[in-house]
Amino acid sequence: MPDAILALDQGTTGSTALVFFHDGFIVSRAYSEFTQSYPEPGWVEHDPEEIWRVSRRVMSEALAEASVQPNELKGIGITNQRETTVVWERQTGNPIHPAIVWQSRQTAGICEELIQDGSSKTVRERTGLVIDAYFSGTKVKWILDRYPEARAKARDGELLFGTIDTWLLWKLTGGAWATDPTNASRTLLYNIHDRQWDPTLLEMLDVPAAMLPPVKPSSGVFGVTCQHDGIPDGVPIAGIAGDQQAALYGQGCWEPGMAKNTYGTGCFVVMNMGSQRPPVRDGLLTTLCCDSMGQAVYALEGSIFVAGAAIQWLRDELGLIESAADTESIATSLTDTHGVTVVPAFTGLGAPHWDMNARGAIVGLTRGVNRKHIIRATLESLAYQTRDVVNAMADSGVTIEELRVDGGAAANNFLMQFQADILGVQVNRPTVLETTASGAAFLAGLGVGFWDSPEALRGVRRRDRMFQPAMVAHERDKLYAIWARAVAHVRAAGENTSG
Repeated sequence: MPDAILALDQGTTGSTALVFFHDGFIVSRAYSEFTQSYPEPGWVEHDPEEIWRVSRRVMSEALAEASVQPNELKGIGITNQRETTVVWERQTGNPIHPAIVWQSRQTAGICEELIQDGSSKTVRERTGLVIDAYFSGTKVKWILDRYPEARAKARDGELLFGTIDTWLLWKLTGGAWATDPTNASRTLLYNIHDRQWDPTLLEMLDVPAAMLPPVKPSSGVFGVTCQHDGIPDGVPIAGIAGDQQAALYGQGCWEPGMAKNTYGTGCFVVMNMGSQRPPVRDGLLTTLCCDSMGQAVYALEGSIFVAGAAIQWLRDELGLIESAADTESIATSLTDTHGVTVVPAFTGLGAPHWDMNARGAIVGLTRGVNRKHIIRATLESLAYQTRDVVNAMADSGVTIEELRVDGGAAANNFLMQFQADILGVQVNRPTVLETTASGAAFLAGLGVGFWDSPEALRGVRRRDRMFQPAMVAHERDKLYAIWARAVAHVRAAGENTSG
């Protein structure tokens, strides 16, 4: 058997492990969902120990399916749901609270206080982010505020913070503790220009520096595994990146102006901006991604909170479909949505609106509307939200001429064609849609010399199909105007509810 790289893609609803050979093809995969907890409206939590158990199991299953022997596994890459926050005891390794998920709005009150205190400009200038419950910093503060003695223990180094990459690194290695710039840049605590944890931000959120992990380059050895069932010991964990930056890397978007969109639980448009500090853009985040060697460079990002989660909602909560795959044939069986627009703002609106109070709505209902129209409108909402972000990116002075796509919903031909139509740019879909895992594998492979240079990776990404825009401009603009009115409606309703 040839040598291999194992990639763990730890997502919001499940963990996927994939084994890659040198040609970049995936030879095995294993997946398992884990429990989603909603203790209060708008709150989302996970059990960190369950994430670890599920992740360990799928890694073992993928290696067994590929018949990879211990000496043939050359490295492991980790990519993760970003911003999801774990605080655990250094000595026991036990989390002191469930992981607070990036989607959760339970720290919205903290965010509102920070905004009222005039902290927005400081946060924006140092982190490239906006004050929102999305990010990790307020989650850490919320946990420390909730438990007596927690902050004192954190100051003494007895409590550790990590996003899920750090938590899994700790568990896999038996105590290695670190993160990478792509994850650190999502915490509200990391200065993306100075490339360090920022004392002003730590003071603002009352987060002790002693609980923050070292930040290492995304490609390079973070630690080595200790023995676990089905996972050999002594294997370097040599690549770590947050899921969206890993997907950008896996898509080969290593040059300024190259952009991708990942259609996962959320929807994330990221554009590489290179090594020069980009100007602040309203509605967008400035974050860190990887250049061809895995070193940190700037990116613009538009984060959409609900994308694939809206399709899950159709399946699990409304019972309108049996599987996500059903949506393509249903959507293509119709000529339009019969005037229906679905705005899936279940946990507020992300980029470019950043409206924590907005809530979802189905707009334009008439007596002739049936389940199929709602299904198609929900699918179309992913494309409209993407155009919201791409429009905001157009102000950066760099034109997106091609959007590279990945994630589960990128397999939907109707959605990809509608995306090209509503954007008016070509949509490039690769053969391997698991580009998030590919990015983690590529970073790890570079980190251990499995691939000797980025040039060796250029031919690994293979294009499956290019979707060309076919909709005339006035029709595109007409449909988008209807979407914009629906968004304005839910935002106004949210203001009325919150006020």
